[in-house]
Amino acid sequence: MSTTVDFNDRMLSLGLARVAEQAAIASADWIGRGDEKAADQAAVNAMREQLNKLEIEGVVVIGEGERDEAPMLFIGEEVGAGDGPGVDIALDPLEGTTLTAKDMPNALTVIAMGPRGSMLHAPDTYMDKLAIGPGYPEGIVTLDMPPATRVSALASAKGCMPSDITVCILERPRHEAMIEEVRSTGAGIRLITDGDVAGVMHCAEPDVTGIDMYMGQGGAPEGVLAAAALKCMGGQMQGRLVFRNDDERGRAAKAGITDLDKVYTRDEMVTADVIFAATGVTNGSILSGIQREPGWITTETLLMRSKTGSVRRMVYRNPRKSEG
Repeated sequence: MSTTVDFNDRMLSLGLARVAEQAAIASADWIGRGDEKAADQAAVNAMREQLNKLEIEGVVVIGEGERDEAPMLFIGEEVGAGDGPGVDIALDPLEGTTLTAKDMPNALTVIAMGPRGSMLHAPDTYMDKLAIGPGYPEGIVTLDMPPATRVSALASAKGCMPSDITVCILERPRHEAMIEEVRSTGAGIRLITDGDVAGVMHCAEPDVTGIDMYMGQGGAPEGVLAAAALKCMGGQMQGRLVFRNDDERGRAAKAGITDLDKVYTRDEMVTADVIFAATGVTNGSILSGIQREPGWITTETLLMRSKTGSVRRMVYRNPRKSEG
């Protein structure tokens, strides 16, 4: 039974990588085809099929939405072949459906897994997010600071000028004032159209990505996925749920959340060691996208374990199935 089987992250990690890989491969035929729903559905179907092959008793805690909104991989859905450990699963079968449909950078398939009860059951609302990479004192920047103060504090900790800091922000009308304030410090901004899990992950490797900090409002479920990634890669993150109406507050109550103003740290969103896998669908600054050639399809996958701090990049060259 799941209560007597330990969460063996090492044994499960390669299986989780395959889940992400197969979802990416399934979405490959929809890159640049302009059909977001078809691309997402292909990834969902493949991810669910692969999850059900793993020896786990899994529950989707971050998924495609509520049961009545998502036919598969909905929040609360049970997955796995059974007779294994009880696990929480957070996933985004295709982070960046618009990016995929338009063949724009940084579309990923993303999944994280931890012991049962280890992940915040975030409702489908917005979340204020703030993230920086590893190597800084805890709490050097906080959500309670104005955006300009965050930039100044990080620059001071890094030993550089604010003009040397680059902040990643989702390009949305709700962020116009934030963008103006950040630019007033002299800092640079990299605006992204979608994909804020990747946006947060950029902070963990500033020397590679050129991103020092992420801030702004995005989906709360994606916030938990991003926290799982940072738990493996290193870095700090804070998140605070944002409620626009009574329906969203009701979703929080349904998820067992009583303190609606709480600021969650990375380790409060993900309380135990986890494994995380992401596969590139379109080319990006973190992962290469799907590469197709006659007879072959190649993927690049990032596989990480927070327990050991290991970060593994895997290139998988797979024969393409013949058509017809």
